[in-house]
Amino acid sequence: MAPSEATGDFRAARDFLLRHREDYTAASEGFRWPRPEHFNWALDWFDVIARDNDRTALWIVEEDGSQTRISFREMAERSSRVANWLREQGVRAGHRVLLMLGNQAEQWETVLALMKLRAVVIPATTLLGPADLRDRVERGEARHVVVRAAETAKFDEVPGDYTRIAVGGAVPGWLAYAAAYDAAPGFTPEAPTRSGDPLMLYFTSGTTARPKLVQHTHVSYPVGHLATMYWIGLRPGDVHLNISSPGWAKHAWSSLFAPWNAEATVFVYNYTRFDAGRLMAAMERAGVTSFCAPPTVWRMLIQADLSVLRTPPREVVAAGEPLNPEVIEHVKRLWGVLIRDGFGQTETAVQVANSPGQLVKAGSMGRPTPGYTVTLIDPVSGQPGDEGEICLDLSGRPVGLMTGYAGAPDLTEQAMGGGYYRTGDIGRRDADGYITYIGRSDDVFKSSDYKISPFELESALLEHEAVAEAAVVPAPDDLRLSVPKAYVVLARGWAPDGETAKAIFAHSGSVLAPYKRIRRLEFGELPKTVSGKIRRIELREATMRDGSREFHEEDYR
Repeated sequence: MAPSEATGDFRAARDFLLRHREDYTAASEGFRWPRPEHFNWALDWFDVIARDNDRTALWIVEEDGSQTRISFREMAERSSRVANWLREQGVRAGHRVLLMLGNQAEQWETVLALMKLRAVVIPATTLLGPADLRDRVERGEARHVVVRAAETAKFDEVPGDYTRIAVGGAVPGWLAYAAAYDAAPGFTPEAPTRSGDPLMLYFTSGTTARPKLVQHTHVSYPVGHLATMYWIGLRPGDVHLNISSPGWAKHAWSSLFAPWNAEATVFVYNYTRFDAGRLMAAMERAGVTSFCAPPTVWRMLIQADLSVLRTPPREVVAAGEPLNPEVIEHVKRLWGVLIRDGFGQTETAVQVANSPGQLVKAGSMGRPTPGYTVTLIDPVSGQPGDEGEICLDLSGRPVGLMTGYAGAPDLTEQAMGGGYYRTGDIGRRDADGYITYIGRSDDVFKSSDYKISPFELESALLEHEAVAEAAVVPAPDDLRLSVPKAYVVLARGWAPDGETAKAIFAHSGSVLAPYKRIRRLEFGELPKTVSGKIRRIELREATMRDGSREFHEEDYR
């Protein structure tokens, strides 16, 4: 298929979802994934919509009020200059390039440039240290690194014969990225891009094991995120704000592919320390129409006066983990809009979501997005049912699914064997097709033969004013085999003492069924990955060690 045909098919699929943005039935029944033989999103989509287009593609506002605004036309030209310059530095099709930048214009320019070159992007957060970077360079087989100048010293401890490119300042021994702007503005590809060629290689956050290398293609994320565009409810001309840092899949989801699939503006507010008031002031200034944030940000936002944002976004969504109903109700009361959950992974685009205009059921993350067939498979019997592991049927393989785990055929077979892609997450489906998240398959546990969902218990704990964060894991028990133990980060003003423990235990007993009650409690910080996910494996291991810091429910009855 010629690139022009691929562009047309992509646009037709995009426009179909836009037309049916609030008609879930029509969108689900009528949507068909475009499956081009050749496709390069940067050349065949972005450069096409950028032609003579002076609308803002990227708008970055800094804490001091300074801003950067780049039009679609300017972004296309800048990325072509960068692509030409990178080619002069030896970057070729198939080369793997580690990209470690913040929310700065060069991040978007470089991703587009590498896409045009058919190179493979290894996104990396600036929070990574030398040990993590060594792993990414070695296992990712990186041939080149593009890094913010302030982070280059970390690579002194990362051996390897790779091209070093510094962004934002002169660094001895590193090439200066600024020279790219002197390159020619017109880019000519050396060959067509096969749709199945690798485009992105993500290292998972590694909450329970060594990070895996998730491989995506020139269609699995660019085309796959048509589903994400549909979930968010994006329209051409929107101004979209996504709270995320480069290096994580959610940044590509909602700060790159989904908004630019919709021809919307990507808006960024750069902050070093979260301040709800300043964030809302920036949203008001930009006229943000759609907003995506992780539950942690939503929980911080509701501590502020939401009414200071006089013009709330039309669409608000949350992703990363299920959001607690009380947060959703608070935002609805103050902003008059409903936060809609979405579920997906680094391995996929959004699979299950509450889409615009549909009934939202409390606690449910919605229904399968257009293009996805979701089956719940009982982990024990292996049979489909109304509760089980969330799986994607590979007989009609969704475009927005990874090709596999690079360099790990055993892990790929484990995830995709038997005709299904297995997410590792457990859900429950009701009679209307709505799916409620229960938890990771390796997090759900039994107590006295009752199945316990940590998320449900954590949600209940977060309703208490003393609890800022909570994580529940099984603790060994002679009678019940295991009992729910909560690790709690306290809100400001609460002491980690017996009185606080008594109040939390009483709250647990009043809102949870007897078999679900929290039986043990410990105060302290939660171990997390650099992406902010709780490392439950460390908490489970901790329950096996000294319990002198524990509070026991039976002591407070």
